[in-house]
Order: sequence, then C-alpha cells, then structure tokens
Amino acid sequence: AMQGAFQGRAAVLAQLVGRWAAYSKDGDMVGGDLPGWLPSLFRRAGAAALTDRRGECVYAGCPHYRKCFIERAERAGREADIVIANHALVMVNAARGRPDAPTRIVFDEGHHLFDAADSTFSAALTGQEAIEMRRWIVGPEGKSRGRRRGLAARLLDVCSYDEAGAEALDAAVEAGRALPTDGWLQRISDGDPFGPIERLLGHVRGTVYARSKAQEAGYGLETELAEPDGALISAAAGAMEALEALARPLAALTRRLEAILEDAPDWLDSQARARVDGAINGLTWRRETLGAWIALLGRVGGVGDPDFVDWLAIERVEGREYDMGIKRHWLDPTKPLAKAVLAPAHGVLVTSATLRGTEGWPSADARTGASHLTGKSAHFEARSPFDYGRNAEVLVVTDLPRGDIAALAGAYAKLIETAGGGTLGLFTAIQRLRSVHARIADRLARAGLPLLAQHVDPIDTGTLVDIFRDDPRSSLLGTDALRDGVDVPGESLRLVVMERVPWPRPSVLHAARRLANGGSAYDDRVVRAKLAQGFGRLIRRQGDRGLFVILSSAMPSRLLTAFPPEVTVARLPLDAALARVRRKLSGEGGGEPIAQSDETLDRDAAFLGGGGDSRSGGSGGGETGRG
Repeated sequence: AMQGAFQGRAAVLAQLVGRWAAYSKDGDMVGGDLPGWLPSLFRRAGAAALTDRRGECVYAGCPHYRKCFIERAERAGREADIVIANHALVMVNAARGRPDAPTRIVFDEGHHLFDAADSTFSAALTGQEAIEMRRWIVGPEGKSRGRRRGLAARLLDVCSYDEAGAEALDAAVEAGRALPTDGWLQRISDGDPFGPIERLLGHVRGTVYARSKAQEAGYGLETELAEPDGALISAAAGAMEALEALARPLAALTRRLEAILEDAPDWLDSQARARVDGAINGLTWRRETLGAWIALLGRVGGVGDPDFVDWLAIERVEGREYDMGIKRHWLDPTKPLAKAVLAPAHGVLVTSATLRGTEGWPSADARTGASHLTGKSAHFEARSPFDYGRNAEVLVVTDLPRGDIAALAGAYAKLIETAGGGTLGLFTAIQRLRSVHARIADRLARAGLPLLAQHVDPIDTGTLVDIFRDDPRSSLLGTDALRDGVDVPGESLRLVVMERVPWPRPSVLHAARRLANGGSAYDDRVVRAKLAQGFGRLIRRQGDRGLFVILSSAMPSRLLTAFPPEVTVARLPLDAALARVRRKLSGEGGGEPIAQSDETLDRDAAFLGGGGDSRSGGSGGGETGRG
C-alpha cells in the first residue's frame, strides 16, 4: 500500500495508517488499536482497501513480508497451545483444508453458528465477485493503478523456467479477460454488456425487475430462480463455457507449481518457495469458487437441488445499484459445518446463554450441526447467577399507533429523558432509526443527554459503543449489530428499547427455510432468539438493573417465553411505562439502586462434545481477511 499505488485522499489515509502501523501492537485494523474514527474521514471502503480481503497478498514477493503482522501472527499461532480467532476464520480454514486445522475447538456465542456457516458455505456469482476474480488473474489494466498484481506479475519469473507452466499462465490470463471489467455496471444498465458474464448479469437484472414485487424504492430486489426464460438459460450456458475455459488452465497451472515444489530446482530459494506456495493456495481458492459458480449455472434451466436455495438478486443502496447476480445458500448450512469443521475435530465445545431457548437440546443440536454427527452430543446447563426477577422488568407499550414516526420518536425521547440516558435503542429498519434520530437528537442534546446513532454518526460501531460505555448520560441507537454484540455493564446501560417485534425480513432464503422448518413456528424461534439477545444486553454482571421496553402492542404473548421466567412482564400505556421506568431506576421498585461490581457473568448454558464420537460445535459471525 505504501509503494506509490495511492493518490489523493487515499494516499493521505495510507500514510496515516502507515504511521499507525509503525507503533501498533498487533496491526489489527478492525478490533485493534487503530482509532475507529480515522477511516470515517475518508471514503467508505478506504480502510478496507488497505487490507488483504481477497487474497491479494504476494507473500515473499512483498518487501515487508518478514515483518508483516499477519505472517508473524500465523507463525506464532502454529507454535501456540491456544489460538483465539473469530468463528468465520475457523470455518474458512477448515473449508479450504488447511493442514494446521485445530483438533480441539471452543466456540463462544454458539447462537451465531448457523448464520456464520450460512455466510461461509454460500456461493454468489455477482458482478463484484467476478471483477475481483479478473483483477486477481489479469492484474491492473489500462490506466488503472493499484496494489493488485495479476498472476503474470506474481509468477512470470517462476514460469520462465517451466514451459508448460508458462503456457498455462498465458491461457489463464487470456481466459480471465472474459470476466467483467471496469464499467460493467454502467454497460449493463445501458444494455450494452461485454462478454458472456456481463450478458448473463444483464438477463439477471431484467428478470429481477420483471418479477420482483417489492415496492420500497432503494432496497435490494430478488426473485426465485424458478422457470427461467430461454434468454436467461442461453446466457447461463455461455457463461458456464467461459468459466470452464478459465478453470482448465488454472488447474494446469496449479499442477505445474505443485510439481516445482515436489522436485525443487536449484533456483528455487526459500522466498520463491513461499511465493509459489502462496500462489497455489490462491489458485486453489479461485478454482473452488469457479467450481461453485459452474455448479450454480448448471442449475439454471435444470432441476433444483433440494439441499440448496438459489435466487437472483440486485443489491442497492439508497436506490443506487452496486451489484447483481445469482446466489446460492444451503437450506441447512450446518450440514457443511458438521462435515468440514466438527467431524474432523477431536472435540468441540459450544457455549451460549441463549442457544437452547425453550425448545430443549434438540433445537441447540440442530442450530449448531451436532445433529448431523454420528455420535451423541453431551449437554450441560447451569443456572444464571443473575436475579432477573429482582433486577429486570419487561414492559410492552400498548398505545403507540403503528407506523406513526412522530409518536415513536416522542416515546423514545420521553423514555431516554426519564432514564437520564443510559438507553440502548434497537431498530429493525435503518430508515426508521434515522427518522427518529433526526426528530429527537436536538431535544436530548439541550437536556444534556447525548444521542449516538449507528448509520448516522460517521464512526464505526466499536467506537460508538466505547463512547456510550464511557458516558452514563449518553444513549445509543442501532440495529442488529448492537442487539447481538454490545457488552456495557454497569450504569451506562439501564434501559433497552426495541421499536417493534423483530420479525424476520421477507426473502427467498427465509421463505424456503420457513417452509422446511415448520412455518410460523420457525419464525417464532427466530424472533425469540432476537428478543433473548436484546434482553441479554441489559444485565451483564451482578448489581446491574434495568428495563426492557417493546414499543408495540402487536407483541404476541407466546413470544414472551424468550425472557427468563422470573422476569415481570407488563402490558401498559406509555405514561404508565414511564412511571415504571422512573420507579425501577430510582430503586423504588425493589432492590438497591444501580451499583458497580467487578464480577461479570453472562453465560448460563452450554453443550459440549469431545473425543471419539461425542462431538458438537459451531461458530460465530464476522468477516475474514488479512489486514
């Protein structure tokens, strides 16, 4: 990044990050010591452009290879007794067959396993994915500059000693030119696509717009991959031929590089060996991706696989298209999770405070893949150390008109003022969050109650949570990321307000899973899990006290089992709810006023397996990448 590939403001960001890297403890740009506000001063993907997200690393070909944070961490990890990593990274390494895969795994936050596996073991043939594939193979073209290097730049010196390898390299680069290139989105919009992949994407776009029933402007559109017309089938066949023509030379090049490593010539020093090994790993990854794309295209016009859900999609932000393509997810993503991650392990332990829910251990086994293993899983449960009946209440406000943003904003303002801040507001839609924030931010600021908001303040979520944690009079509005990942013990969080029941967003994938898993009962399981996670933000350690408020009279009684049985649940109008909040937080509702404590405990359930046939496991969400 620091070798002349950036200009303008991107260069300023690169220089600032370079200075930070000289003093950073671990070089972690996401969860480390990089100031969270810094990337927000530049373009949206500016910081991400400085990380290795899609295998851009050239390993020993980089002058910073020996002092690279990632390489140092990987070397240390190979010698460590315990390695702490995010769930998705564990899954990806297992899926790629990394030889150093762990044999014993502990997964915390086990309720995220299903979603993490859903993301890891999916496939998407989209314009953005295809153009990244082209850039990795072909490299910079025309006047474009950047840190990316194509296969020729990475391997030309190696292949110059191997005629068969050089031929495969040339064929791969030439076949890669059939993939989309810069300006693909505009060409498709203009009806002038270039190459077989862009033609396919053009037909995908036309089909989605013709079939989609969504009326909300600005949001993504999708439709089932069912009964495609002849033009789409023909375009898919042409795209499949192009991808197969690319896969063949990549496979040949991989074989030649493996042969070079097996029978190492005199010129292959340690740095060249590391570079060749890195190229083999990158080629294997791309070949697996191509294989998934080819299988997906074979589905167009053919018979669907009952294990998968396929659909056509257009991704949009505020009405602007930025990607489109064909997507495939497992109907049950815990099947590949069990096969790739759980079965090879000697033992797996999964912990979660909300994984089992009210349906017992079979539900937990199903959500983590343990039900797909041949052995029997062992289970363990411990009671929560928290006195929820004494320290928490659930209030359902019954007199707010549905869809009335002014009334919703007024309720939020009154609740925050009554609590004196310390409020976490959870929304199911970004647009409603922004509307409420715009109506109440000034009012609360005049009262000395700062209001922070995800998707409004140009600060990353982690920094917003840090600010919220440090100021007991501040409040924070957010969406799913805050419902699942906020740990704010003590006085800084004493009121959680959810603007409506978090029903799943209608989608092709959700409809298929709903049909396969009991219809409305599946929806109820999903909502109960979200409610339990939201309630779990409230009591994080001994001495915490607070209330969980739902601003919707449409809250079904059957979903109240998401909360601990000893918690008081009351349906009441807003004025009465405000009085309950005032009384509870002042200590009049039982117990002592909010106090600080050093003891933090929030896990009350777990299930485990280890050795032999007794295995179970899972993983949590997050993005993978080097950076």
